[in-house]
Amino acid sequence: MPVRHRLLAVLVAVLWGANFIAIHASLAIFPPFLCSALRFTLMAIPTLLLVPRPQVPTRWLIGYGTGFGVLQFAFLYLAMSAGMPTGLASLVLQSSAPFTVVLGAALLGEHLSRRACAGVGIAALGMAVVGSQRLSAEAGVLPFVLTLLAGLGWAFGNLAARLAAPPKPLHLTMWMTVVPPVPMLLLSLVAEGPDRIGRAFATSFSSAPDALWAWAGLAYTTVIATVVGSGIWTWLMSHHAAGSVAPFSMLVPVTGLALAWLLLDETPAPLELLGGLLVIAGVWASTRGRPAPTPVEPAPEPLLRV
Repeated sequence: MPVRHRLLAVLVAVLWGANFIAIHASLAIFPPFLCSALRFTLMAIPTLLLVPRPQVPTRWLIGYGTGFGVLQFAFLYLAMSAGMPTGLASLVLQSSAPFTVVLGAALLGEHLSRRACAGVGIAALGMAVVGSQRLSAEAGVLPFVLTLLAGLGWAFGNLAARLAAPPKPLHLTMWMTVVPPVPMLLLSLVAEGPDRIGRAFATSFSSAPDALWAWAGLAYTTVIATVVGSGIWTWLMSHHAAGSVAPFSMLVPVTGLALAWLLLDETPAPLELLGGLLVIAGVWASTRGRPAPTPVEPAPEPLLRV
């Protein structure tokens, strides 16, 4: 990857790391499925009215929206609502990177160099070091598993975006937001119920201290994380092999842990800081001196058909 593309990938990692603070603020008022539905509804309406439909196969558009939008955020918001600490969530979600690498090799036939494999292994070790220090003390097994499932959903979304190869990546990112609202609203109605939804909206428009921050968090996740961050990410995924781009997502927990430390008093232990350094080293090693990406045709479409 050219240096400017690596810098763009780092920028996305920073934006997405700060996004966990925004999600934390929104979940203080809105239940998880409703919060996710609002996030995407706020983007889906202007998208349908103003943005031309991307010239990509419908199955990859739906696949991207289902993996990246529905599965990732349904599981992530549920995990954080169930007690997953903000900084730890930003770390465990990056399981999407090794998931993407493995799925890219297995389903798309993408070649990985020894350096790339070693780099991903180092970064994964860093995540394991941080997770081992925080999991037993601050989160139970269920939130941890839910966050891993969110990472797997993100990985499938990555591959769908790669296979879509959109001529205008931002259009694909915007139209991806059309997929999640209906299933997320249905989940909210069934799992959270009309009464809880009504109380959340009433509180959000009251003078409650967290109300303004909840809407500010939604605005950040909608505009900055989804439009800007996901738009850049989709563009990178459409120009490079999934295994080249995905490791940069491992930088997200560095930002997430740092902001959770500064703003939420989630103080990392020394081993957690060491793990963060391993993550950075692994990302650098896995993307340095990589050969040209392997073409992705013909793609084994039936394995990913939605």
